[in-house]
Amino acid sequence: MRGGVVSRLMLVLFVAVTGTSATRHPASAETLLERGAYLVNGIGNCGNCHSPQEPDGTLSGPPLSGGKALLAKAFTAYPPNLTPDIETGLGRWTEDQIVTAIREGRRPDGTLLRPPMPVAFYRGMSDRDAHAIAVYLRSLQPVKSKVPDSHYSGPVPASYGGPVNGVPDPAPADRVAYGRYLAQIGHCLLCHTPRDANEKPDIVHFAGAGGAIIRGVFGEIVSPNITPDTHTGIGTWSDQQIADALTKGVRPDGSQLASPMPWRYLSTLRQRDVDALVAYLRSLKPIAREP
Repeated sequence: MRGGVVSRLMLVLFVAVTGTSATRHPASAETLLERGAYLVNGIGNCGNCHSPQEPDGTLSGPPLSGGKALLAKAFTAYPPNLTPDIETGLGRWTEDQIVTAIREGRRPDGTLLRPPMPVAFYRGMSDRDAHAIAVYLRSLQPVKSKVPDSHYSGPVPASYGGPVNGVPDPAPADRVAYGRYLAQIGHCLLCHTPRDANEKPDIVHFAGAGGAIIRGVFGEIVSPNITPDTHTGIGTWSDQQIADALTKGVRPDGSQLASPMPWRYLSTLRQRDVDALVAYLRSLKPIAREP
């Protein structure tokens, strides 16, 4: 009996000192650098735009050194170099300035970032995750790589909103809410929602219903409906089939999804995060709409 009491007391002391327990969220043990690497190279799929790549999605140059043109009616955008090169990348940016750019869309000089940077989706990113991404980007090997200037026919956004701070980490226990959080970082609805008259994703009416035209090095792609509609969406897909589409880029019939789908990045996700994404997609309002 005495030995059991001593053992339990030692376990309590160990937890108090190290913050470790059997039920502790695994990600909470990560350093900011580790968390940032997981987000950037996983759900954030930053390299899907900011890395040079071939039409099939494979890399054709240093990761995050700048991407090839993304085309739309209102712009020809070249995703910039995210490595900490002083001249062509983020080498002069502080951690806080990178966080501000991610969540508020504002550069250090006060100018606003333009689409297709999905700032609106990043505003709900937790403080820890935003700083983790910044820490990771600043840790990269600098690559000198200047992309061409982007061109826009529309006006600069008036604002993405006020300052963002004090955003807590999400609670993984609520799978749908946690999946929604991950999908925001993954900006899933940016590509899988049709555009309104102002060329913005019509989240209010057609969230996830597909039909957005995406143009880039991969050609021209029309995004599919990812709502749980049984005729035009993924309502008849099993959880495993949805997970396979996310992490392997494979449809239930075995065909391969086009390269804009960032399955190579999503393949690195922990099973718990994949399960949360599946739960979130199943929670979307079913919309009968053939893209």
